[in-house]
Amino acid sequence: MLPFVTLLFPLALIQPVSYEPSDRHHQSELAQNFQANTPQTPLSTGVRQNLPQSSVTPPVQPIPDVVEFHYGDSQTVPTVDPLDPPNPTGESAELLGDPISVDANGSSTAETELKPNKPNNTPSTETLAQQQSASSQVIFGLERKSGFDKHRLAKVVVTSKNNGQKQVFNLPLTDSKPTSNTIGQAPSEPSSPTPTPAQEEVSVIELTADQQEYDSIREIVTARGNVALELTNGYLTADRLQVNIPQRLAVAEGNVVLQRGDQIIRGDRFEYYFVEDSGIVFNANGEIYQPTLGQDFSRNATPDVGAGGATYTNLNDRLATNQPLQRVSTAGGYQFVFGTQRVGTPDAQSVGGGGGQINRIRFEAQELKFEGRNWDATDIRFTNDPFSPPELELRADQAQLRPVSPQVDEINLTNSRIVLDQRFSIPTQDRVVLDRRNRQPGILGFGYDGEERGGLYVERGFPIIDNPIISLQITPQYLIQKALFPDAFPTSNPTDESVSPLGPEVFGLVTDLNLNFSQRTSFDTTLSFSSLEFDSTDDYLRSKVRFLHRIGRLDNPYVLNVEYNYRERLYNGSLGYQTVENSVGAVITSPSIPIGDTGISLTYQGSIQSIEAPTDRQELLGSNLRTFPDDFLVTLTRTQGAATLNRSFLVWTGQALPPTPEEGLRFTPTPVLPFLSFYTVLTGVASFYGNGDTQPSLTATVGINGQVGNFSRNFLDFTGFNLSYSQGLRGDESPFFFDRFVDQSIISAGLTQQIYGPVRLGVQTSYSLDQDEEISTDFVVEWSRRTYSILLRYNPVLELGSINLRISDFNWTGNPGLFEGTLIRPVVDGVRR
Repeated sequence: MLPFVTLLFPLALIQPVSYEPSDRHHQSELAQNFQANTPQTPLSTGVRQNLPQSSVTPPVQPIPDVVEFHYGDSQTVPTVDPLDPPNPTGESAELLGDPISVDANGSSTAETELKPNKPNNTPSTETLAQQQSASSQVIFGLERKSGFDKHRLAKVVVTSKNNGQKQVFNLPLTDSKPTSNTIGQAPSEPSSPTPTPAQEEVSVIELTADQQEYDSIREIVTARGNVALELTNGYLTADRLQVNIPQRLAVAEGNVVLQRGDQIIRGDRFEYYFVEDSGIVFNANGEIYQPTLGQDFSRNATPDVGAGGATYTNLNDRLATNQPLQRVSTAGGYQFVFGTQRVGTPDAQSVGGGGGQINRIRFEAQELKFEGRNWDATDIRFTNDPFSPPELELRADQAQLRPVSPQVDEINLTNSRIVLDQRFSIPTQDRVVLDRRNRQPGILGFGYDGEERGGLYVERGFPIIDNPIISLQITPQYLIQKALFPDAFPTSNPTDESVSPLGPEVFGLVTDLNLNFSQRTSFDTTLSFSSLEFDSTDDYLRSKVRFLHRIGRLDNPYVLNVEYNYRERLYNGSLGYQTVENSVGAVITSPSIPIGDTGISLTYQGSIQSIEAPTDRQELLGSNLRTFPDDFLVTLTRTQGAATLNRSFLVWTGQALPPTPEEGLRFTPTPVLPFLSFYTVLTGVASFYGNGDTQPSLTATVGINGQVGNFSRNFLDFTGFNLSYSQGLRGDESPFFFDRFVDQSIISAGLTQQIYGPVRLGVQTSYSLDQDEEISTDFVVEWSRRTYSILLRYNPVLELGSINLRISDFNWTGNPGLFEGTLIRPVVDGVRR
């Protein structure tokens, strides 16, 4: 089960860093300061009533309910001495005019400029104290380390979403901020002034809400009700939001949702420094979509130019993000196979192979801190299951993600474990390397190979060189069954020597070297030792060297292979295993090509190779057989072409169940659709050999396959089946054994049956009628769940076995909710929401 670990993690959650002790103390202060004692009424009212009144009262402008913040230079604002902190004076408050307040619908546009000269009216000490008190109440938790002096001017633009008219306030910012925790107190020593650049970058933040208030002293905006904050590469929605303009800090509370592209983070409370792209989320949960993760959380990400402003679409975005779970689908997933095929068989994976990716992952954490590409989480859970409670999840008390390279991240876990069906817990490793390249998981693997390795064995891969261009891995193996029962498979011990549990004969080794020159071109080589008795490499060594180039479309290419094989092991039906001693040449294979609208698809391949392999032709062996009586090898050039046409006909389809965890997705990642189909295949092959021999053949296959049941009930609710018959015609026969066409009449049949719940049993067999011999038989036991499956396969004819692990990849829209899946809905004002 250990390979699940590396796939259950997102490649990078947001973009984070480690917090210094002072930052952790500050975060604690933030959590304590933003409590219910923050006033819920416009705070500027208490200040205004104590201000001296001027002789002329400025007209009150109705204020709309949308605020936009622009940071940049403005020629209409006089220079303010940066050494002079923004003291809370009655004059500055009066110059701002009426406060931005509640539910206004403006009908005009006005711009107010802040003048540096002070009016004659001077407020009393009592007035200043009241202003200090009022300002301190609106910015609890919003004072932090300074250093964000990138922009020297904030333009607060109030826009009416009803009529589009605006009112603009130009507010100069200073470099220094109070360092004391006492809000409103001037610093003991002012910071040095920083020259204002002639042309400064403009940053824009758009804010909409049902109710807004602005504190002119500290440049704090408080918004309540359907709050939406538009950022440069995403948007944030909440019930309540406060923004500190100079510090670029936003604190959101109540149903908080941050969305960037396909990435969604929800929480009860969100403290976010949008210039640093850092913050903390409390009671966090959300979804990570890995294919667009780097783009969505890039600092340079830009919004879709065709998407329009968020001012008029936030409600739709909010509804789409939080709507009930729907449109659940699956798109493959991750598969890992132990011991599928031995090295040297065609299209063989290495003994432990697999691939795939989990694209969409849900997560839940008590607390999530992030900055840059680093993040730290407490009490975190990951799952690929869109439903709650999840069938498969990874839990950890603590998790820290740190980037190692652009393609590799490291996750360190504390008390990590995999939980199956909320019942069974399996401990896992506490350090995981997330490699987005195509790599094998670094864990123990088990395989089964009776003929070469004496049955069951265990292996572990170790990367020696590992980068996007070149990778080198060595995989030691220990042959367990050969060490315990050396006579179980005589072919694995051809010398019939005694076997020691720690001798070189019970150890194997596989080395893999891969070079990736481009997306189209690669080079790989494999060496496989079934024993470390190096004095008998002729019996124990197999190797392969291949140069691969993709031609045409990368998603459906032609593939050119130029390769050399030493002691390649092939299986030729009733003739059994055959070894090709040496072969070198080129093979080109086509993609599947549809022929018009006929439903017929065509594939073909061509090759030219020099081959050294066993033969029974006395005229080809000649004097070589007299010199070496046991040597039946001959070297010939072979030119071969093959083409296949296939067509299927759908006879009947049933009805699939809805994709819900109780019905269609109870035991499978995709709802089972009952069907019956009929198919035909026609294959033609022509082989030409250097001695003048040929082997032409034509084979026709007809068959049916189908399934009944929906695999949803507990008993006998799924039966899968197939039945086919192949008949071939052949001219002359090949001089080699490995490609000689001898099984011309073959019947194949298979059956898979649900026994109880997620347990299915299956058998697949092929039988040669003209040779009256069994060719291959597979026995399968499967434990199938929505999010994962475990399949055991054993073939007594080929003496092979495998363990297949699958983790499903789901896609969905809407909010899947919390992991516990309580379905509890709130009651607000006596109404069930």
